[in-house]
Amino acid sequence: MAHLLMIESWVGAMSSLLPRAIRETGHRFTFLTRDLHHYLRSAPGAGPHPLLAAENVLTAETNDVPALLTHVERLHEVLRFDGVITSCDYYLSTVAAVAAHLGLPGPDPRAVDRAYRKDLTRAALRDAGVPGPRFELAEGWSATAKAAAGLGYPLVVKPVDLCGGMHVRKVVDEVQLREAFLALEAFPVNARDQPRVPTVLLEELLTGPEVSVETVTADGVTHVVGVTDKSLAGEPWFVESGHMFPADLTTADRDAAVGTAVAAIEALGLDSAVAHTEVKLTPDGPRLIEVNPRPAGNQITELIRRVTGVDLPAVFAQLAVGEAPSLTPAGTGVSSAAISFLLPPRAGLVAGVDGVDALDRDPGVVDWSVKPPGHRAGDPTSNNTYLGHVVVTDVDGTGARAKAERAVAGLTVRYAEEPA
Repeated sequence: MAHLLMIESWVGAMSSLLPRAIRETGHRFTFLTRDLHHYLRSAPGAGPHPLLAAENVLTAETNDVPALLTHVERLHEVLRFDGVITSCDYYLSTVAAVAAHLGLPGPDPRAVDRAYRKDLTRAALRDAGVPGPRFELAEGWSATAKAAAGLGYPLVVKPVDLCGGMHVRKVVDEVQLREAFLALEAFPVNARDQPRVPTVLLEELLTGPEVSVETVTADGVTHVVGVTDKSLAGEPWFVESGHMFPADLTTADRDAAVGTAVAAIEALGLDSAVAHTEVKLTPDGPRLIEVNPRPAGNQITELIRRVTGVDLPAVFAQLAVGEAPSLTPAGTGVSSAAISFLLPPRAGLVAGVDGVDALDRDPGVVDWSVKPPGHRAGDPTSNNTYLGHVVVTDVDGTGARAKAERAVAGLTVRYAEEPA
């Protein structure tokens, strides 16, 4: 039985999926956080928070990496860790640095930095010849406006170190660019109180369907688990409204997406890693969007598990302790699985969600959840604003996406009247 040190986590689905996977692989974990209340305030369901299943729950300043290395070194002398792990993007580089410092398994910290930071990804993949959008990097308003004019509108504005689609938006002129720039400037730290990199990434606007390639790289060999499709909603934002596994693609499109993703992983130098790589299938060929050096979010790993039996959070834990990953598919009887998200029509105080009774009667629905009355909904500008989800399976083909979308379309959000 290996002992994992988990440094921080997401508070969504992965806060349950990763602890469950660690236990089911026969291992145990110690949880280390700078703010335990951050997780207790965001419990993913009734009952104790899954992170409290940890053998130890410890607190330390996880944002001060040099001090953390010293602190974890002392912990390691007593508790003896076999690996280090996190599900939170903001701590992927920290975990890689801690693992390397302790001499434990894990990817090269420099490769993780290159994958996590979108500006470093763009530069590395350009140098390696991996196809991507035309792009520019800038700091400050004057440089950003000049770079945008040179790139040409419409374009996409992105922060280089946020996730979940936060502050990613399409702009069609300098007025909208200014709005996007000021919004980023007003967001100097991320949700974990870490200072943000002020660099702005500007990219040409690509057209075509977007997919993600789910991979596991071990001992220098990248294994492709499959390709997931993606639905987007809410221009000018790029909110993910749903996913289906496997993606309903032609062989040529699947091969193009896979080839681009594998080339990107190799160019970044990622090894001992699970990756979720996003690729746009444009009329001019595949274009790399980003490489995430961790299992996919939005319950994509559960879609994969329902179809193939491969448990990517468990594989993530196995790699973290230096074990060979379990990638052999198992017969599940499911041909496709999909998730569709309930997006808020607007910001406001939710009074309830109508139509959930039909979900319990639908034999294709295998999981669903909605926010309770009293939840404060935000505007649907990122993947952090979901009001619920529905997961559907199809045993006959690739019909899961359509079924999931119909199920969510049957839900209605009611808002409470609030005093002026």
